[in-house]
Parts: sequence; C-alpha cells; structure tokens
Amino acid sequence: MIRASVVGASGYVGQELIRLLIAHPEVEIVHVTSTSKVGEQFDDMYGNYRDIFVKPFVEQDLEKIAEDSDVIFLALPHGVASHLVTEELIKKVKVIDMGADYRLGDVEEYENWYKTRHESPQLIKKSIYGLCEIKKSRIKEYDLIANPGCYTTCSILTLAPVMGNEAFDSDSIVIDAKSGVSGAGRGLNLGTHYTECNESIKAYSVAAHRHTPEIEEQLSQIGGKGIRLLFTPHLAPMNRGILATCYIRLNEDMEENEIRELYNNYYRESGFVRILKEGILPETKWVKGSNYCDIGLKLDKRTNTLVAIGAIDNLVKGAAGQGIQNMNIIFGLDEGTGLIHVPIFPA
Repeated sequence: MIRASVVGASGYVGQELIRLLIAHPEVEIVHVTSTSKVGEQFDDMYGNYRDIFVKPFVEQDLEKIAEDSDVIFLALPHGVASHLVTEELIKKVKVIDMGADYRLGDVEEYENWYKTRHESPQLIKKSIYGLCEIKKSRIKEYDLIANPGCYTTCSILTLAPVMGNEAFDSDSIVIDAKSGVSGAGRGLNLGTHYTECNESIKAYSVAAHRHTPEIEEQLSQIGGKGIRLLFTPHLAPMNRGILATCYIRLNEDMEENEIRELYNNYYRESGFVRILKEGILPETKWVKGSNYCDIGLKLDKRTNTLVAIGAIDNLVKGAAGQGIQNMNIIFGLDEGTGLIHVPIFPA
C-alpha cells in the first residue's frame, strides 16, 4: 500500500484529495494536517465523512510526517510550500505540491506574479510540471511534482494539439475562461459570499491573472517557440467547474474534421481526455466530480478561427484528481487507478 499524507487537508482541495484517496485501492491515508484544527476530527469539519474517515488533524511537521509516508500532498496556499520543502525531504518522500511554488521555471517571474519571495529556488530545477497527458513519460523520474493549476490544466489541454503546427497562428491566442466559486478556496472573502456572486458573472484579474505565465510557459515548450496570449478569467455562479473557450487563427485553410483528427491522434493514449463529436460542445455539468477533460471544436470558416472549448472539474482534474494521477504514475500504477468515476449528474 502507498502511505499518503495530506498537508492542508481542511481546504477544498485537501478534502477532495481525501475523498478520492479513501476509494483508492492501493492507498492508506496516514496523516492529515491543518494549522488551525490540530486535534479535531476530520469528520467533525466535513460531515459527509462521518463514520467514514475519522482521523484527527495533526501538526504540520513535514519531517515527522515523512518518516511513515511514501507521498505527501501539499494542499497549501502559494508561498508556503517553498518554505517547507527541502532537498532532505524529497530524498525521503515523494512530494506533490498542489500550489504554485514550483510551477514556473523562472524564480524571478514567480516572485513578480505572486508578490512573494521563493525560499527554495534551487528545487525548481529538481521538480517537474505534472500535467500528466503532456509529461507522463518523465514524471516518474522526479521526487517533487508541481501539480498544475485548474485554469492552466483546462487551457493547456485544450490548445496543446495545435501548438507547433504551422497551420495555426500561435501569436493570436485568446483564452476566455470561467471558474466555479470553489476555485477561490474555502477562506472568507467578500467577493465569494453568496449574495455577492450568485446571479452574477464577472471578469477579474484582467491582464494580470497569475495563471497566465504558467499557460504561456507550458504552451511555449509544447510549441517550441515563445508564446504570449490573452487570458481573461471569470467567476461564474456555480460551485465547481472550469470552462475555457480558446481562440486561435489559422494560417491556411483546413476542415474541421481534419482538426478533430489532430486532437484524436494527440490524445489517443490519454484516457481522461474526451474529444467530443461534431456538433457537441463541453459543459461543466458533464465532467463534475470526475477527472475527465472534455474538449469540443468548432471552426469558424468566416474568420478562419478555431474555437476550442475545454471543460474540467476544477477540484478534480484541476487539482486533487490530477495529483493522484501523478501519484499513480510515480508509483508505477495505471494512471487511472482510483480515478475512474462517472461524472456526477445532476449535482
């Protein structure tokens, strides 16, 4: 059995990790932590776990936790993991960081976008960006995994098959994305109060969202050239889900069925990516509670622009599910182990 611990288990991503790990046939959860809930029972905080998962929260001592863990999931705010992760720690235990601290290759860019000092920049080169469908062949070589963000997972997967293809103008990319409110985390914030966000939709962090450099860096690596794009996120009045509508112009004439074939070939060995049939477009309700990414395509012949639309559950494929997918790859399991769940509907 893989002995797993979840650091920061009291947040939405942490509890989603617990939900999925409980059902994983090869995992035993040994520790869960919360800096503010030490000694309290997990199922007292989340009633859906009553009599199912009753462990108490323990202190956030990573060195101690590593002694009897094979993998530690860090479900912490950005800027925290870089203070906690050390070279000694990743020699003892696999670390999957759900936050942003090791996602960007350039520490100066990280500090510029996240407005905080990175305390372990030497570990960035010893980590890998764990977008499983793109980096699967290399993930097992690393002890420190930077689990991608939710907007980035959806956007990158939706655009990856056409990056590097000269038929597409990579300088023309525009991404219009929507997120459910759980993407903002469980902490109190006026903007995510029910009466503030219900029956409303708004753009935020326009031309300044922290996932922008992450998307650009990964698409640049896939395409083999530097990419700059427009990314605009929106808060939608729903609990969970990401919908990313991506626009990219074509340099030459193509048919929609040719583009769909490109996508099908690119993801032919990726069981969690579903390329939808002609005339069907993604909806967040069809991926909710699952590790699937649905991608739909429409070619606007009038403007010669591909409209590629992706949908994921931000807490599963956009966070906890992808973290477990990374764990499965690291430990030589089928990457779908413990993750083959039919999306929940209605919910």
